Amino acid sequence: MFKYKAPLNDMHFLLHEVFDYPAHYATLANGKDADRDTVDAIVEECAKLCEEVLAPLYNSGDAEGCHLEDGNVTTPKGFKEAYEQYAAAGWQGLSHPTEYGGQGMPMSLGLFKAELMGTANWPFAMYPGLSLGAMNTVMQFGDEAQKKAYLTPMVEGRWMGTMCLTEPQCGTDLGQVRTKADANADGSYKLNGHKIFISSGDHDLTENIVHIVLARLPDAPKGTRGISLFIVPKFLPDADGNIGARNGVVCSAIEHKMGINGSSTCAIDFEDATGFLIGEPNKGLEAMFTFMNTARIGTATQGVCHAEASFQNALAYAKERRSMRALSGKKEPDKVADAIIWHADVRRMLFTQKAVAEGGRAMLYFAAQYADRMIEGALAGNDAEYRKWDDKLGFLTPILKGFLTEMGLEAANLGMQIYGGHGYIRDNGMEQIARDARIATLYEGTTGVQALDLLGRKVLLTTKGKAVFSFSALIAKFAKDSLTNSTLRPYAWQLAKLAAQWDWLTGRLLLAARKDRDIVSAASWHFLMYSGYVTMAYFWAVQASVAAKKLKAGDGEQTPGFYQAKLATAQFYFDHLLPRTKAHAASMLKPSATLTHLPAESFSFTD
Repeated sequence: MFKYKAPLNDMHFLLHEVFDYPAHYATLANGKDADRDTVDAIVEECAKLCEEVLAPLYNSGDAEGCHLEDGNVTTPKGFKEAYEQYAAAGWQGLSHPTEYGGQGMPMSLGLFKAELMGTANWPFAMYPGLSLGAMNTVMQFGDEAQKKAYLTPMVEGRWMGTMCLTEPQCGTDLGQVRTKADANADGSYKLNGHKIFISSGDHDLTENIVHIVLARLPDAPKGTRGISLFIVPKFLPDADGNIGARNGVVCSAIEHKMGINGSSTCAIDFEDATGFLIGEPNKGLEAMFTFMNTARIGTATQGVCHAEASFQNALAYAKERRSMRALSGKKEPDKVADAIIWHADVRRMLFTQKAVAEGGRAMLYFAAQYADRMIEGALAGNDAEYRKWDDKLGFLTPILKGFLTEMGLEAANLGMQIYGGHGYIRDNGMEQIARDARIATLYEGTTGVQALDLLGRKVLLTTKGKAVFSFSALIAKFAKDSLTNSTLRPYAWQLAKLAAQWDWLTGRLLLAARKDRDIVSAASWHFLMYSGYVTMAYFWAVQASVAAKKLKAGDGEQTPGFYQAKLATAQFYFDHLLPRTKAHAASMLKPSATLTHLPAESFSFTD
């Protein structure tokens, strides 16, 4: 059965020794109460909730799944009671303003909470997680009346939110959205349409559900320029803010999925549903990306969550499962065989899981500081500051979402592999982690969509390569400063070469794309994965730098064994995972004709 223990030592290492979050919070307007003791208490209290309440529901929630009857969804046994504990403790409003019922803490604390919850029980965590995106959208684009009516009950956890974006005919291409919104005399709108793949689209956890819906006005331009965004509650609030009449929002089906069965994924019909325009007409896509960026960073967290969960359970199994003898000689001569953890190939898999979980966590915690700055700019009405940090975070977002979810899926599959045949058996919980991890590379934009966003939009179109040049300069500076350190020198040389190569590859693709537009699509996946491996290498080197310094000084907050494990994992990453960049670098420069020269019918297996 699935077991989970919050990785508090690693979290404290990143928070206090690597990224110095206390100093970071001291510079934020909403960080004055986020002193070290308070932050540690919040993280540790959340860990208890996750270990004692959420993790025990992970396997049972998958086995039972969700049920739809008469248009209403019931969540698995125990989910409602667990959510009541979560909401009563004020967790939903941790990082939202106090004037709307929140605790006013920085956004990054919400990310740490989300990681703990997601590792303990990802399907459960999706319910409040999707609501956070809706809350952020209303907070940034809603008027004061909308914030009072919808944001406050969502922040308090009494209501939840969703995003209703895609439809059967369009998938990611939202320019094909057909849902219509016609104006009513009172300023509201009447929505009609069919939405699919709505995570947390209906459930019994809260008394109301606030849907954020993409739809078209009658005179809207075609394509993405003609999309508006609407608030459409399941129950319309009355004059006092309480739930009133049932709206024309109908859950017509729940999807029968490969995984995340405890999370309700719904098809929603809007039948003359009353909705309220949020933001400006025909500019819904811009507002939606606030929601999507929140969701994509949350999905990137899923990669770390599943790597961590699979690693913890696989490590425990590898220490207990006995098979054969180590090639270098008996390690446990008094036993019938050695534990499989003594086999180098098993260690390869365990090290990969550990490297992904801890390297990915460092990437997320770094990006979370960008998010804190961005949110502060938005709340202060400082558009220049908001856009500065939004651009920095925007470059990292597709790398985080695309790369970390791919690596999290690899780590989850390795966990099954370590268990062998027992990993394929449902009783041990490893196949559930792999099934749940699979969706992360698909929703909120597939890996291919993230790759096109990174290379096509963020790098080539919008910044002409400057987004890469700026981040690679950060890596190059670290490498230069570390060349005199005997422990870090091998990492520094590799990072210096990779930073220069990343710039060179970007320049080559900039030139190639002028003559061959298809090269952007042909190269994008390799570019994204290359960028991910280089970025993770940088953060492993940063962690190794701190670990080496603490070991030498003897003044670290963690045990010597913890720091030694950091150095060993960094060495493994540079020796065994980072070399994958060579294949990606070679492949991204190949002509697009390798992929495009055959006509579509040539793929047919029939004459």
